[in-house]
Amino acid sequence: MPQLKHYPHMIAGDVQSSGDIRVFAPFDRESIATIDTVGADGVEEALRIARGLFEDRDGWLAPSDRIDILKRAAGIMQERSETLAIEAAREGGKPLPDSRVEVARAIDGMQICIETLRTEAGEEIPMGVNPASLGRLAFTHREPIGVVVAVSAFNHPLNLIVHQVAPAVATGCPVIVKPAEDTPLSCMRFLEILREAGLPEGWAQGLMTADHEVAGKLVTDPGVDFFSFIGSARVGWWLRSQLAPGTRCALEHGGAAPVIIESDADLAEALPLLAKGAFYHAGQVCVSVQRVFAHNSIARQVAEGMAAEGAKMAIGDPTLPGTDIGPMIRPGEVERVHEWVREAVADGAELICGGEPVTETCYPATVLFNPPAKAKVSSMEVFGPVVCVYGFDEMDQAIDLANALPYAFQAAVFTNNLQRALRGYKRLNASAVMINDFTAFRVDWMPFAGLRQSGMGVGGIPHTMRDMQVEKMVVIRSPEL
Repeated sequence: MPQLKHYPHMIAGDVQSSGDIRVFAPFDRESIATIDTVGADGVEEALRIARGLFEDRDGWLAPSDRIDILKRAAGIMQERSETLAIEAAREGGKPLPDSRVEVARAIDGMQICIETLRTEAGEEIPMGVNPASLGRLAFTHREPIGVVVAVSAFNHPLNLIVHQVAPAVATGCPVIVKPAEDTPLSCMRFLEILREAGLPEGWAQGLMTADHEVAGKLVTDPGVDFFSFIGSARVGWWLRSQLAPGTRCALEHGGAAPVIIESDADLAEALPLLAKGAFYHAGQVCVSVQRVFAHNSIARQVAEGMAAEGAKMAIGDPTLPGTDIGPMIRPGEVERVHEWVREAVADGAELICGGEPVTETCYPATVLFNPPAKAKVSSMEVFGPVVCVYGFDEMDQAIDLANALPYAFQAAVFTNNLQRALRGYKRLNASAVMINDFTAFRVDWMPFAGLRQSGMGVGGIPHTMRDMQVEKMVVIRSPEL
């Protein structure tokens, strides 16, 4: 058996590892690599290095240097795009065609950072408009906020890291990133590429912690100026409660994305979109289509149509080009999702398709018709390839049901009636409402925000860059003004 590749920590200092963890391919549970872990001393050293870089203002990287580094890194990523996609599919389980899209988005994200640096700046503050402001000129300039700590999720192992790390590099913030334990390899490859592109080591460090207590020390250290978290609401909100005074943060969690389908909707167009939005990456997406409220005149047609679309999707090895639905990240997640489906069926839901594990790591596209409102599949984020379809008579009834949960992220309305579309947009609890498109639509420059229990702050690369900067104002008084 060939020796597994080992990934060292990426702390820019002399730190001994505290051990290592093994990384498994989620499809067949084959060991694919090992990676260093570090203890409290490693965290302290990474923070010391990052803090020192930020406090040495003479040593800050010029915007032109940051742009050149990002440009070179994007070029390297483009040259290695197929390798990055295959490796991301292997470690994360997202099918290869979708992983190729993820890599393309990550590369474009680097360009978005460059474009944002070139086009967004401070502003002039009006002066000379009353006696108190006469003879004065005021304007703001954007500076890095300070040390950034990022903790990431498994489901987009490269693009999520780009969304957290590249804006920090672009804005001149030293960043320390802890990727998900299940998918750390894409992160380390990206940091290697940044260093290959000319980024000095201390400006982007990566590490895996020995345990949750050590991870907590990283996040809650008073030397952290901005904390970026993508992951579960339970962990994210708890970590926020532990932050040191003054630490800013952005949290991105999940939801139970609602879709309203009116009787006049074009189902031939809607159903393939909805199926993709529900079953893409085995439903392990924070804005996956989960709750579909369809007018009673078409509700069963919608449920059966989504089942037919799901039945066409090939389940299997994510590194093969023909796979549509790959594995869930761990066998325990398959067991959890199956238990939720069985509970819903026992409580009265009609199982239209799926509902039985394919293997210990794969779960099929599953459609439930009219599960009870209190069932877990109706009231919590499934984060699996399960969609619920419910009938309704009046649109406001569907809106009330869609808004009944403590989550609010992205939602959708399918209709050809402008007034109904606008009513849904106006009344749905969501940061974005898609009209005749699925809830999982995203491009990387748009605002992306979980509301209520779904998160805090606004994602999207330009918005993250603003979070990682402060606008410092200068006021000049002169008799020449």
